[in-house]
Amino acid sequence: MIRAVAVVSLLSLLVLVLYVPAAHPPERFLMQLRSEHDAAVEFWGRQPAHRVLDRAMRMQAGAAEASPIPTVRDMPAASGVNSAVAIEMASVNQRLFNNAYFRSVDALLMLASYRLSSLLEWLPWLLPLVLVAAIDGALVRIVRAQEFLHHDPEMFAVWCSLLIMASCATVVAFVLPLGLHPASLAAFPVAVAVLLGLAIANFHRRA
Repeated sequence: MIRAVAVVSLLSLLVLVLYVPAAHPPERFLMQLRSEHDAAVEFWGRQPAHRVLDRAMRMQAGAAEASPIPTVRDMPAASGVNSAVAIEMASVNQRLFNNAYFRSVDALLMLASYRLSSLLEWLPWLLPLVLVAAIDGALVRIVRAQEFLHHDPEMFAVWCSLLIMASCATVVAFVLPLGLHPASLAAFPVAVAVLLGLAIANFHRRA
């Protein structure tokens, strides 16, 4: 069951992530980013909001550096026949990657980077919650084993499946050009922490 849910969730995630840039122009993602940055300024304050934006810009710059798509400055100098081939390849590269879909992909990645950067701003407060949920689940698991209580594999599969779906839903939420308040981003790791603790608590353990 867990394997089937993981496969279906990942395939659905892939389809949605590839579909979203085709359904929305790049301006839609950039407009959403500006709106969320204004909300972050009101929620966090100007300095933390600018820190979030700066972190997102650095993420995007790092992703651009790691991209396998060649740029004009990366092309070696050539002359004669090699120059003609290089010009033709540059033209093909331009037609292939400089279109509305790939511009939407770039804008989508920028919006996702900004939301991930906003989520990292919550990390100092949410990381202890994740640790507490995991430790609590582990202690419940040990107590059940010592008391010879039944560990339900069906419930373990249910919680693991919900954990996988919640993780995939988080990724989908990060790429959709819909309004996300900075406070709502904290709900994703909270849900993951709770489901993780419940999954650990129901995992079989021999006394």
